[in-house]
Amino acid sequence: MDPILLASLVIALCLLLLLGTGVWIALSLLATGLVVFHFFVPLDAGSIMASTMWDASWNWALTALPLFVWMGEILMRSGLSSSLFRGLSPWVAWLPGGLMHVNVLGCGVMAAVSGSSAVTAATVGRMSLPELTARNYDRNMMVGSLAGAGTFGLLIPPSIIMIVYGVVAQQSVARLFIAGIAPGLMLIVLFSSYIALWSKLNPDKRGDLPERLRFVEKLRASRELLPVVALIVAIIGSIYGGIATPTEAATIGIFGALLLAFLNGTLSREMVVESLLSATRISCMISFIIACAACLSIAVGFANIPRAAAEWVQSMGLSAGALIFVLTIFFLILGCFLEGISILVLSSAVVLPMIKAAGIDPIWFGIYAVIVIECAQITPPVGFNLIVLKSMTGRGIGDIAKATLPFLCILLLAIVLIYLFPAIVTFLPDLMFG
Repeated sequence: MDPILLASLVIALCLLLLLGTGVWIALSLLATGLVVFHFFVPLDAGSIMASTMWDASWNWALTALPLFVWMGEILMRSGLSSSLFRGLSPWVAWLPGGLMHVNVLGCGVMAAVSGSSAVTAATVGRMSLPELTARNYDRNMMVGSLAGAGTFGLLIPPSIIMIVYGVVAQQSVARLFIAGIAPGLMLIVLFSSYIALWSKLNPDKRGDLPERLRFVEKLRASRELLPVVALIVAIIGSIYGGIATPTEAATIGIFGALLLAFLNGTLSREMVVESLLSATRISCMISFIIACAACLSIAVGFANIPRAAAEWVQSMGLSAGALIFVLTIFFLILGCFLEGISILVLSSAVVLPMIKAAGIDPIWFGIYAVIVIECAQITPPVGFNLIVLKSMTGRGIGDIAKATLPFLCILLLAIVLIYLFPAIVTFLPDLMFG
């Protein structure tokens, strides 16, 4: 058997065995890398692994990661969900679907300050689910729209997973952030359009009509949103305007989040300590996965698997569209068993040479990968948004996944749209950075 094919099979079997038996993802990646070195690479693994882990762990772009995670943890505990609901509900009351649009717009706003899908879904759902239930809205649409819109936390900047992609693909995090704005807004429009169409087709399930407010009353209610909007402008505007790097913008975001918690009366020593500890745990987990994935990537590189994969793509004569189709199926299968960051770092060593060989723009591919990984957040059995909503509603994962299926289809439609019209992704970063 060809040694490269044999090495690929060994990697797949090792990962299936280790992940299937419950070994930590990071340790599974590290152990698989050691196996590859031992059997397929005639070099000493010790010094190479040590230097690789060190290089992967001190990358400057990663400094933004714990800061954005901490900002999201502060905001989740700051009472932001009630402010979002009170500020947004008067403006969407007239739309078909009524307050159901708060799930979509609220997740869009929260995504712009949290960077995390699970935090976005949990924060918005904490307030919207009781309010929508009390107004007799359809439970399936209520849960499905929240699970689907919660994925905006991965796409709308600042995004934790974009930082990870920028590190593993050696791409500008600032360009990725800017590239995610237009696709994120497109998804908000698509989700709200579907809710409006569904409401028109199912008038008996649309819930109690909310009270209409005068324009002045809407403006008064919108005061609740002003601190959040100011925080979004401070973070994205500082990056967009070239005033701050993503790391510096994250620092601005933390100060803004602490100020927002102070204004809401939720700032306390206990809250700060809890948010800091939670952010530390999450950041360490992500960084450990990235470092161990780098070890597997270097082992895979020494085994010549990426070069062989790139040559295979060229020999097959696959068009860029055919390759994207195959990779979409591949990522969706992985998404049934792994969370987003693990999918990204696990596949990068083989997939990135493929897209380079196919002539695909790595910035465009980064946004595509994030949207596919958004799908992974709402596919059972390991869909983080499904798990979050299961804990909040008590419903089964299967029921929640079924309710979320239309929004999964919309995410897949978004992939088709950005493939047909790549300028949706590339226009803003090209305009800003040339």
